[in-house]
Parts: sequence; C-alpha cells; structure tokens
Amino acid sequence: MVRNAVVTGAGKGIGLAIVTALRQEGYQVVAGARTISSELARLTPYAVPVNLATPDGPRRLIDTAMADLGGIDLLVNNVAGTTGPHVGGFLSVTDEDWRHALDLTLLSAVRTSRAALPSIVERNGHIINIGSVNARRPAPHLVDIAAAKAALSSLGKALAEEFGPQGVRVNTISPGPVRTAVWTEPGSTGDALATRAGISREELLDSLPATLGMSTGRITEPEEIAALVVFLASGKAPNINGSDLVIDGGLRKEW
Repeated sequence: MVRNAVVTGAGKGIGLAIVTALRQEGYQVVAGARTISSELARLTPYAVPVNLATPDGPRRLIDTAMADLGGIDLLVNNVAGTTGPHVGGFLSVTDEDWRHALDLTLLSAVRTSRAALPSIVERNGHIINIGSVNARRPAPHLVDIAAAKAALSSLGKALAEEFGPQGVRVNTISPGPVRTAVWTEPGSTGDALATRAGISREELLDSLPATLGMSTGRITEPEEIAALVVFLASGKAPNINGSDLVIDGGLRKEW
C-alpha cells in the first residue's frame, strides 16, 4: 500500500533531507515550504508554496494533501524559525520576535496536527515533531526558539497521551547542531557566533564539537535526522510513543 506523508519546512536542510528519505521509501510526499527550491520540485510533484506562520497556511497545506492524496499516514512538523540569533540576549527580544518564533515553530504544528489528525487517526498514522536540544538547555541568544521548541515537545507528549489509544504514535526528534543553513549561511546563528569569536564560519563548525563537548567529535548531518524519521515511521518499533529522541553527538550529559 502506498503511504502518504506531509512534511513542513521542506525547502532545504533537514526538511529536504526528510522528503528525500521518504521518497526513497516509496512515500508520496506533500511538501510545504515558503519557497519551493529546485531540489524539492524535483523530488515531489506535490510541493506546496505556503506560509505556515499564518493562521490559514497549515490548514491549506493539509487540505491540499487530502485532495491530492486522499489521506495522511505521516505528518512531520519540521518548520521552525527565529529572527535571531539575539546577540543582546533576552532583553533584546521583542514581542514581534516572540510571535514569529511561536507562530512558525509551535502554532504551525498545532494547526497542521489539528487539521491532519482525523485522517491520521483513521489510518493509524504517526506524527513526528522536529524539536531541539535547546528546549532543555540554556541558549540566551536563541531564547525564543528554544522556548517554542520546549512547547513543541510538550505538545507531542500531550498528543501521544490522547491519541495513542486510538492507534496514533506521536514522537519528537531533538537534534543538536545540524549542518544546515542555520550554521553555514551569512546572517545565520553560526555566522553571528563566528563573528563574535573573531573566526570564520568554517572554523566555528570545525571547533563546535569540542566547544560543546560532543563526544562523537562531529555535528549531525541532515540525513541522520531523516533516517530516524524513516525508522520511527516504519513501525518496526511500534511501542515508541510520546518519546523525545535526542541525536546530538553526546552534547547533553544529563541522564
């Protein structure tokens, strides 16, 4: 049976890697992104340009998936965003900064999940939220997105508790640093941190694992997050529900 997935924030980075991996597994994928990259357009005929920070964007994406595919087996809430990094810390973060982070990171997942759940319940499907280790560690320059990711993890727990008895699994994947535009592009978090340290972005990335105490000595690649999505969605370990799976190279040390 052909399985159907919806992936948000699919234009590049982790989202694009997830779409790639799901297509390789035979999924039909409706991919939502603010801008449809050429790579995404080649991967799926169901690439939907949509602003998921708006109240009607998530519903429009799910309605498109239902119209085009007839049902949803898997929803991956990957889209997130911040106007940061906020080098001035908490006091430099405005109400508009907070609204942006919460609308794009938390409320987009609330709205897509609410719209998709009737079909996911009917098909005994799965929701996977892409969180962050920053949800549980201090990150003053990313305080808004960290708080939004913590709320996203809590949302996943609540949905798993409510809908688990109906055959739906809801889990969160929380990566540490991943080699994406967040670290590699001009104006990114990586760029701001590199500037503050007086080094290049490349030097920052090379030194980051040691600075953060990552025992593997390297940051995570987007394909690793995608592989974990594929495993969770495969049903090979169906009793994983309400979990927060960390993939951070050993960054977090607590039990």
